[in-house]
Amino acid sequence: MPITTMSSREFNQAVSEAKKAAIHGPVFITDRGRLAHVLMSMDQYQAITAGRSKIADLLFMPGAQDIALDPPRLEDLPRPADFS
Repeated sequence: MPITTMSSREFNQAVSEAKKAAIHGPVFITDRGRLAHVLMSMDQYQAITAGRSKIADLLFMPGAQDIALDPPRLEDLPRPADFS
């Protein structure tokens, strides 16, 4: 899989070439010499994210709506400063 690197200026001037290169491999786009963005095809993106769970799915607990939650009230919290 070839990797292409181009500056932001090159990318802005040759978007169609960057899109064509992204079909074959990732295109790294630099900003002032530092890597800033990656352009890749949707097929490549789906391949690297396949099988990964989303954070919302990981945090979902079936039956959580039935859990009674009554946390104690905290009384010793700091009060805002009075600058009057």
